[in-house]
Amino acid sequence: MADETANNLLTRAMPAVFVALWSTGYIGSKLGAPYAEPFTFLALRFVAVVAILVAVTLALGHKWSDRRSALHAMVVGVLVHGGYLGGVFWAIHRGMPAGISALIVGLQPIATAIIAGRVLGEPVTRRHWLGLGIGLVGIGLVVAPKLGIAGEGINGPTIAAVLAAMFSMTLGTIYQKRFATGAPFLSGIVWQYVGAFGFVGLAALLSESFAVVWSGEFVFALAWLVLVLSIGAISLLMLMIRKGAVSRVAALLYLVPAVTSLIAFFLFGETLTAVQLAGMALTVLAVALAGR
Repeated sequence: MADETANNLLTRAMPAVFVALWSTGYIGSKLGAPYAEPFTFLALRFVAVVAILVAVTLALGHKWSDRRSALHAMVVGVLVHGGYLGGVFWAIHRGMPAGISALIVGLQPIATAIIAGRVLGEPVTRRHWLGLGIGLVGIGLVVAPKLGIAGEGINGPTIAAVLAAMFSMTLGTIYQKRFATGAPFLSGIVWQYVGAFGFVGLAALLSESFAVVWSGEFVFALAWLVLVLSIGAISLLMLMIRKGAVSRVAALLYLVPAVTSLIAFFLFGETLTAVQLAGMALTVLAVALAGR
């Protein structure tokens, strides 16, 4: 009885823990941004994740994916880890505040619902469209006061990069649901990060110098993102899906921008004006409305 109660409490706590961990991903990217270019940073992160997960998979003797499942997992990795994180890291590296990048990406559940309706035949309600409209207005209020101001990092290219990241995550989620749900748990994640490494490695090769300043802050940010985000949070998400708690995650995801902004305020001094706070509230309302 005691074990069952403990398991129930753990299952209920998982979504909140996941959201708290997921929110720190934006902070980790900003903390490490001064010391490495974005795609180089991600390439190092993905190499470390693959090495750790391969060792764990071999040690536990888990089954490996067949060629078809591995290819599907690699496509998911390119979209979910490569395109999504690549866009966010690129924008933050060029000065976009972590809280605002989290806010824009926070519209991803609504975009997923709408695109999934077209691709997977899932129902799209008026509430989804209303949520998307309110969310876009909210984002407009957040980014407009600082749009194009020198040194603020909120401009056309950085906004486009974060929007591209959001849609990459959306497409990756839909692709995962349609083609890649049958892959073995651990090896499927390994192949996702192999695909992601190929994407960011090529991007770094074409556009970056591979220069890294190995400071204490950079090592801490890299270790945090590898262990806590890429392994801890992702594994926790997969475990919640297995336990059927994913609906509670969806209900809490709209808190990510607020949690990220709060952490960024204390660590980096990022602030929001009254108009921007109103825009954030509208975006939170939008995602909550569409996700009911």
